[in-house]
Amino acid sequence: MMRAASVGNGLQDLYHGLGSFRLWTLLGWLDIRQRYARSMLGPFWITLSMGVMVGSMGVVYGTLFGQKMAQYLPMVGDGFVIWGLISGILNESCGAYINNANYIRQNNAGLWVYVFQVAWRQALMFAHNAVISLALMLAFGFPSLTVAWLALPGLLLLVANLVWMGQIFAILSARYRDVPQMVAAVVQIFFYVTPLMWRPDMLHHYRWILTYNPFGALVDISRSPLLGAAPSAQSWLVAAGMAVVGWPLAVFIASKKLHLIAYWV
Repeated sequence: MMRAASVGNGLQDLYHGLGSFRLWTLLGWLDIRQRYARSMLGPFWITLSMGVMVGSMGVVYGTLFGQKMAQYLPMVGDGFVIWGLISGILNESCGAYINNANYIRQNNAGLWVYVFQVAWRQALMFAHNAVISLALMLAFGFPSLTVAWLALPGLLLLVANLVWMGQIFAILSARYRDVPQMVAAVVQIFFYVTPLMWRPDMLHHYRWILTYNPFGALVDISRSPLLGAAPSAQSWLVAAGMAVVGWPLAVFIASKKLHLIAYWV
């Protein structure tokens, strides 16, 4: 009975956080405005730096791999834009509670708010970086609308998975301050073993790397439609399975630990 009540409180906290969307959307927008205050380009500095990285690394690695730029640059550009969303939410979620310690001690807004704040802030940055994907489409051609629309549910499922991961990382980081460094290191490793700068068919005998890399599926469901290809059924199953398993796990952990966050931060 106590466990059921605890999980029920966890669900109530989640619903309260979702219902406070005006608060976390405002906080996320204020974070971006504060970060780029007195800047002429503002958040578009994110787009500019991302565009420079896509152009330079795309040309260099495309030349090394002997790829056709018309196909390779859109793959790299869309992959980097999506990975920016993935790494941004996972890394910054580690500080969701630590960086808002003063707010947490002074009010009872609900702790899910700060995780949603991170996700919303990164979604706004992703929207700025999406200009790069649009520019690549203008340069190399738009994908077929019959599959392009699949990018929307793919992105929604991607964010849904990142939020439950972010909640777990936020709780662990508040308790153990080594976790943010560990998460940053692991995210960097996954950057290299996820097909962002290389195609899956380049692996040959090492395709098991994708089999055990869940981020490969998350990138596939959100990037392939932008390249004119339908994501594989396996990618959809992996991404959906992660959400089905991960969200109950995140809610359960939150129901056990959220009341301790104010003491940890």
